[in-house]
Amino acid sequence: MTALMKSVGVQALKLLSSAVNFRMNQCGETPIGCLRSFSTVMSPPSKAIVYEQHGSPDSVTRLVNLPPVEVRDNDVCVKMIAAPINPSDINRIEGVYPVRPPVPAIGGYEGVGEVYAVGSKVNALSPGDWVIPSPPSSGTWQSFVVKEESVWHKIDKSCPMEYAATITVNPLTALRMLEDFVSLASAGDSLVQNGATSIVGQCVIQLARLRGISTINIIRDRAGSDEARENLKALGADQVFSESQLNVKNVKSLLGELPEPALGFNCVGGNAASLVLKFLREGGTMVTYGGMSKKPITVSTTSFIFKDLELRGFWLQNWLSLGKVKECREMIDYLLGLARDGKLKYETELVPFDEFPVALDKALGKVGRQPKQVITF
Repeated sequence: MTALMKSVGVQALKLLSSAVNFRMNQCGETPIGCLRSFSTVMSPPSKAIVYEQHGSPDSVTRLVNLPPVEVRDNDVCVKMIAAPINPSDINRIEGVYPVRPPVPAIGGYEGVGEVYAVGSKVNALSPGDWVIPSPPSSGTWQSFVVKEESVWHKIDKSCPMEYAATITVNPLTALRMLEDFVSLASAGDSLVQNGATSIVGQCVIQLARLRGISTINIIRDRAGSDEARENLKALGADQVFSESQLNVKNVKSLLGELPEPALGFNCVGGNAASLVLKFLREGGTMVTYGGMSKKPITVSTTSFIFKDLELRGFWLQNWLSLGKVKECREMIDYLLGLARDGKLKYETELVPFDEFPVALDKALGKVGRQPKQVITF
């Protein structure tokens, strides 16, 4: 009996330690700060996707049950509705993303939820409100999230949940890149991009069209490229070329009546980046925001000397760290309004939380190209 009691005691301590670690991961407090009196408001127990070490997401993540946590005076307890699996989420789990939470950690970085309970000093939010973490915040792959009121931004509940869950990382990247680097005219200018079938690429096409800006879009040669071309044109793309179509001496001869672009976006690298550079007019700017091919960008000496091209980089995390919370939320409301009105569209696939491994396999590309995976709670 004594041995059994000791065993039970050890297991209890392990569970308590685990709860404290996860609470520390959420609120950044010391154990003493987290282990307050349990007479206050508590969250319901939560299910979460966690990882205790960095590595391949399909081997280091697991679904666990977490105990209730305290809802303090300035806290809001949110019942998550939906959260996506983004490439950056995968990179965080792998341990290769520049900014990542300490392990053990709960996955996920954006999403939408409904306010379940609020602390005694919370005035701006009420149970039933829809909220998103803004700026994004780690730990959205769990059924209940408790964080300070300042983390949450109330949104219009009329927006479809799949857009509310995914509006920050990809659409906001597209909007910021359109506005931060080159002053394009409201009409008559053009831009060129690779990775046009990505959600960022699709958003660039639609946001540019709303501004009267033409888009030249580059896609990879692969099965289904004809269908992808037609889908992009339906969103408002002016020109769509596969990489093989651009194996010509003078790519600008393919522009027709379109003006030479002053701005280019690169999320692939390698040859696809070189194709963007070939389209740019003298003094043009290429902005790199991703490197899906994992190949470097090679720029000819001629492009620098005789075309005076400018190469820039964009990282949404860096922009969000500049204290632009108010501006960020205003832009999110604008983008959500476009999505609600059908002026901003992209494909997602909703997957129940209990089927997370299936969604993760699709996000990892194990079963071919798939829509953005959005887990629902």
